[in-house]
Amino acid sequence: MTDETGVEGHRLPEGPADLIETEYEIGQDNITTKVGPFGLDIHNPVFLISGLTIVAFVFVTLAFQDSVGPLFGELRKWLTSTFAWFFLLAGNVFVLLCLFLIVSPYGAVRLGGRDAKPDYSYSGWFAMLFAAGMGIGLMFYGVSEPISHFNSSLGGIKAGADGLRTDWAPLGAAAGNAVEAQRLGMAATIFHWGLHPWAVYAIVALALALFTYNKGLPLTIRSAFYPIFGDRVWGWTGHVIDTLAVFATLFGLATSLGIGAEQANAGLNFLFGLPVTNASKVLLIVGITAIALVSVLAGLDAGVKRLSEINMVLAAVLLLFVIIVGPTVAIATGFFHNLLAYFEYLPALSNPFGRADANFSQGWTSFYWAWWISWSPFVGMFIARVSRGRTVREFIICVLLIPSLVSVLWMTAFGGAAISQIVNDNYAAVTDAALELKLFKMLAALPLTQITSFLGIVLVIVFFVTSSDSGSLVIDTITAGGKVDAPVSQRVFWASFEGLVAIALLLGGGLTALQAMAVSTGFPFTIVLLLVCYSIIRGLASEPR
Repeated sequence: MTDETGVEGHRLPEGPADLIETEYEIGQDNITTKVGPFGLDIHNPVFLISGLTIVAFVFVTLAFQDSVGPLFGELRKWLTSTFAWFFLLAGNVFVLLCLFLIVSPYGAVRLGGRDAKPDYSYSGWFAMLFAAGMGIGLMFYGVSEPISHFNSSLGGIKAGADGLRTDWAPLGAAAGNAVEAQRLGMAATIFHWGLHPWAVYAIVALALALFTYNKGLPLTIRSAFYPIFGDRVWGWTGHVIDTLAVFATLFGLATSLGIGAEQANAGLNFLFGLPVTNASKVLLIVGITAIALVSVLAGLDAGVKRLSEINMVLAAVLLLFVIIVGPTVAIATGFFHNLLAYFEYLPALSNPFGRADANFSQGWTSFYWAWWISWSPFVGMFIARVSRGRTVREFIICVLLIPSLVSVLWMTAFGGAAISQIVNDNYAAVTDAALELKLFKMLAALPLTQITSFLGIVLVIVFFVTSSDSGSLVIDTITAGGKVDAPVSQRVFWASFEGLVAIALLLGGGLTALQAMAVSTGFPFTIVLLLVCYSIIRGLASEPR
């Protein structure tokens, strides 16, 4: 399967490593052809099944918009209410495994072989990790989520005639206590953006990096299941796994792209009066997808890496502006107070059983966990692509802990500034605004509103572009059977279809439809990731340290 330079762009391990010997040749099931200037190198049947299914989905959703909207709403409600305990339990497993790997002897294993050197500097690596991981989400929820949890906690517990809670507050709320409502609200927000989501990403990325760079298998999800299924991963068992990964990735991305379009439209309306209509959102998705295609053609280093580094600088500028111009002391002290509140409430927030706060645990947490899991093939494979040469311990610390701390700082700055405006300045506009407009209403109470709001729109758009570009790279790799040098026309196809799916879901049910598809694809992939945890331990156990 390998020669001295590796397979299809993969280098062999440097130094001692435990290669897996298999008769499978990468690309042996692929269909290769050339149509005019466009080449095709697609895995049969993964590409055909996933591609045709997604085309059919887009057609049906657009053709029956009035019928599918309510269906998506009921689908999301049923999945999150029925399987909330399963999502929460799985999330805890991922976090515990990551923490175990940091302190265990397995942490000394180096991805790429004992003598491998990192491909990227820390600055470039961190920029790509963060931009791919949750850029659009932080922009959308950075202000809206802390405010939502703060207000619901402050309002206290409310019950209907049947005695069931109707409020959306986390845990037992904090009725009338603004200080404790802020602590609980920030702890709940950090819970959704801290260790748990990054643990999901770390598990997938570690499995892919280990079985590709140390074991010599193709860079595709099925490779992580070799310790469980053996050579059956090259047959229909693997086809099902990879097809699920394509669905999860595409619909997880479409959710984020739809959310990004909603916020960009709201921001452009706030600044320039652009109408907030489906037509505007569709035009935004089309325009930004076109920019993503340019990035696709530029390649990984010239496209995603450069855009990620630009976005990190812009995000840092906006973050520093809010910290300096906003309630600086409250944000600085709040960072540590919020961390303490997070760890204090973490056991209760992560408890999967016997929850009284069903609206919060099912409507917020369950959706988030499914969303992170649906993103995990995309983010995990992208992180694996840029993480060769790191030890497992270094990898987990950098992928799990550092981005979590950055998320805490971001939520503390943006959410803390907004809550301070509500509590100290009686600023009602940020509370009354729609979710996608809350960031801009918060910035409106600070100086240089036009500049910072425009910067916020640019950040949303560039995060959109990097997500679409790197997502199409990942889907293309999976549907090319693990090849990392497939024809660029295939990435153009997938980048285009990410935009089309986002448009179809927006027109077919808006944000509810987007969230429903993220949850429905995240559920079966949760089972896949739990099996991956076992494969990681099996794979690391045989590696030289």
